Amino acid sequence: MFGWFKKKTKREQLEDKYKALLEEAYKLSHTDRMASSLKTAEAEAVLKEIEQLSSDS
Repeated sequence: MFGWFKKKTKREQLEDKYKALLEEAYKLSHTDRMASSLKTAEAEAVLKEIEQLSSDS
């Protein structure tokens, strides 16, 4: 119940964004390969940010 008010950390926010981008890339892969590749590239950029946060901590 009290978890509703807990704010997500920067890492959790980036992980959620990464998962959403990968899901969208997968859906696009069935119809538009170019758009899928672009979404995958965005996801890779987010993954690099996550890795940087991990190495800084």
